[in-house]
Amino acid sequence: MHHFARRDGVLHAEAVDLERLAALVGTPFYCYSAATLRRHVGVFRAAFGDLDPLVAYSVKANSNLAVLSLMREEGAGADVVSGGELRRALEAGVPAGKIVFSGVGKTREEMAAALDAGIFQFNVESENELSALGEVARAKGAIAPVAFRINPDVSAGGHAKISTGKAEDKFGVPWTRAREIYARAAETDGVRIQGVDVHIGSQIAALDPFERAFNRVAELVRTLRADGHEIETLDLGGGLGIPYGEPENAAGDPPHPDDYAGLIRRIAAPLGVRLIFEPGRLIVGNAGVLVSRVLYVKEGEAKKFLIVDAAMNDLIRPALYDAYHAVAPVRDCGGAPQPYDIVGPICETSDSFARARDLPPVNEGDLVAFMSAGAYGAVQASQYNTRPLIPEVLADKDRFAIIRRRPSIDEMLDCERNPVWSKA
Repeated sequence: MHHFARRDGVLHAEAVDLERLAALVGTPFYCYSAATLRRHVGVFRAAFGDLDPLVAYSVKANSNLAVLSLMREEGAGADVVSGGELRRALEAGVPAGKIVFSGVGKTREEMAAALDAGIFQFNVESENELSALGEVARAKGAIAPVAFRINPDVSAGGHAKISTGKAEDKFGVPWTRAREIYARAAETDGVRIQGVDVHIGSQIAALDPFERAFNRVAELVRTLRADGHEIETLDLGGGLGIPYGEPENAAGDPPHPDDYAGLIRRIAAPLGVRLIFEPGRLIVGNAGVLVSRVLYVKEGEAKKFLIVDAAMNDLIRPALYDAYHAVAPVRDCGGAPQPYDIVGPICETSDSFARARDLPPVNEGDLVAFMSAGAYGAVQASQYNTRPLIPEVLADKDRFAIIRRRPSIDEMLDCERNPVWSKA
């Protein structure tokens, strides 16, 4: 469920008119619904009830400081994958004791910053990383709480570029070597074994892959405890999908958090561990839209194009993942639907949002909204073609705030210099 709906034929974010907002902010822009963000966090937490997990919101899904602050107000922690995301989470007021640090390539500088902050847990992804983390911690006279990310060799379906739990993926340590790796960690000064971590991918549309992966790590927890390790936490990652619309969810919507929680209660609750989850897309995906203006309606030889002012540098998911986003006119004037190819102005054939998409008649100057754009939209944006990053706006009831402004071309160019040579 989300809080984008029509009032008198015009799409609103809660009570904020997107047509009026476009006139004030300029297009293209992202708009997020605070009520949707709050609701999704609440639904997820309620699904687990008395289990009281640490909900560590996945910052990479949408890292705007205002979004992180709202997550913190709703009681969520943060899952970070870089020193920059750590800084963002702390800047937004997320308590360090609710932050977990994931990712395969943590630098020693990032490890040091996380130790200084006092984060809750490092999700370690290799033996080499364990060695580096131990060195950094010992130099500081600190102890790093760790969980190893286990690669359970489970295929989760979905797009190959967002799969993380198969043996050939770069993530985690092989589940077949877990006992050996935990034994080595137990002998490594500067680290303390705290838990087990697993994350098998993103936009997962069925419970079966979760069940296979979670059963595997639950058995591992029992084995590790039998080996003498104190396993206090179990981080089950994120990955539960959202309904983007046809054809991505042609087989039906992904499972509800209540069904996901039921599976976890059966498998993990008997272990008596502190559960950690890292939802991202599930929280923010359907809480955002990308609003764009139609520049031209172009009659091609065999098709009709809508050329809009948003581009693949603003929302790369369709070009990168062949992802589907529903598209809606901001003002619906009715009329028989007709097929359009919806494309952006960048000089790449891949700068395309949709092909043969049926929409009511659309004219130059009209506004369209790309739905379900709250996750992996603004965070993956670039300045390709020297196009400024676009604004992000947060709507809350009948009010709005610009939470990231559009930089000027001058500001973009000011970061660059003609060379002033120095000797190496």
